[in-house]
Amino acid sequence: MLAYDIYGDGAPLLFITGATCFRSFEPVLYDANAFAEQFTVYNYDRRGRGDSDDTLPYSIERELEDIEAMIDEAGGEANVYGHSSGAILALEAAMKLESKVKRVALYDPAYANNEANLKEFKLLSQELYKMLALGKQDEALCSFLQGIGTPIEIIDEMFRKSPQWATMLGLAPTLAYDTMLASHLPPIAKASQLKTPTQIIIGEKSPASVHEVAKQLDKAIPNTMFNILEGQDHMPDPKIVLQAFAPFFTR
Repeated sequence: MLAYDIYGDGAPLLFITGATCFRSFEPVLYDANAFAEQFTVYNYDRRGRGDSDDTLPYSIERELEDIEAMIDEAGGEANVYGHSSGAILALEAAMKLESKVKRVALYDPAYANNEANLKEFKLLSQELYKMLALGKQDEALCSFLQGIGTPIEIIDEMFRKSPQWATMLGLAPTLAYDTMLASHLPPIAKASQLKTPTQIIIGEKSPASVHEVAKQLDKAIPNTMFNILEGQDHMPDPKIVLQAFAPFFTR
């Protein structure tokens, strides 16, 4: 079972969140309600999170099946916006589902940008799995957030002080899913065949590796729209993101 909520009015927009996010998490709710100013937003719990079921072993194929089910629920065609590891899923969905994804916007897609970065990320993943196996959810979650470029100040101020931090810790085992998604280089050859109109959005202050991935995808995917949001980082202001993707989605 997939749990989801619907907000707003307008063209359907499927919102795919990143690591340890769930549909009732305060930052996710803030994003979804901001996007709902112009779109009908489908805000769902990815598998193993919130009120959605899980089926083991994990695979990206199961996540893509979930995305297709959500698009079908939205009428069989939808715009798709993905953030971080959610941007990886959004791109993979566009490549697999083709016409069901009307347009796709990717914010800070979290692939490794080169072989050295990929090796570092796989080492981080191994340490993460060890922490999770030992029940060290807090340490694992903080290590992951820092590993993807989230400043420690944001972790302490935005995440740890949130009353939902305990819920995030409960979802820490799903970090294994996100690290599996991100433990790859951008699918350049496959993406070069993509026909779905694509927008790549990154924060000016997002990690350098994210900027490099975005450049690689922009070069590979035909007819992309590319935006760098001034003053934004990996956790952008959704109203600024909305200003970036609304004209693209409503063309």
